[in-house]
Amino acid sequence: MTDTPRPNRPAPPAIVLVRPQLGENIGKAARAMLNFGLTDMRLVAPRDGWPNPSAGPAASGADVVLERAQVFDTVAEAVGDCAHVYATTVRKRGVTKPVLTPEAAAKEWIGASGGSAILFGPERSGLETEDLALARAIVTVPINPEFGSLNLAQAVILTAYEWSKHDASLAQPTRVEDEPPAPQEELEGLIAHLDGLLEERGYFQPIDRAPATRRMLRTLLTQPCWNSGQVRSMRGVLSRLERRPIESD
Repeated sequence: MTDTPRPNRPAPPAIVLVRPQLGENIGKAARAMLNFGLTDMRLVAPRDGWPNPSAGPAASGADVVLERAQVFDTVAEAVGDCAHVYATTVRKRGVTKPVLTPEAAAKEWIGASGGSAILFGPERSGLETEDLALARAIVTVPINPEFGSLNLAQAVILTAYEWSKHDASLAQPTRVEDEPPAPQEELEGLIAHLDGLLEERGYFQPIDRAPATRRMLRTLLTQPCWNSGQVRSMRGVLSRLERRPIESD
């Protein structure tokens, strides 16, 4: 069973976990999948059987992925309905196949007809040569050669994220619109307010420097592109300065 495409949505790939060892890692992979709209999880010969009681808590609410997960005895059975199979690995293990980044692979998945599947190997050893032989291409990422170990959920989230860039049905983070710049009339009111207070307190001394000082203050108050809320806040500050000091008891 594959995910059902929705309008403006390419056919989602299946995430195939080959011989996964820990239920916690299966759950974390499910969480990573659902973050990016994927629900087609396929398990090949999970070490501790299925269902696994440790998977649910680690999924942190991605129960729909675990409930739909299918179990297969072999990789070939798991990808039998997929025309395009990709294997994730850091090492090519002597297999000569095209090597793609997750970004490049995702561009192929969105245009592929017949369904796509992405293979992820066991936590300790990764995919075996026989597993890689079923794939049309290898997906890997540039990684520190001195520490090339990704955990299962990290590997899933890297590929799922790249696919999600092409899924128009996923919600984008809410953008908080900035308040528009204040009208010039409001800025002029702020400048005049400040100017009047400073004039009363003899700030513009010496007199021959007053024009230059006023230009400097005008530049300061107009350069940041103040919005109306900021202007109101500053006017409140100036209004407070106009009042007589509050005498303490």
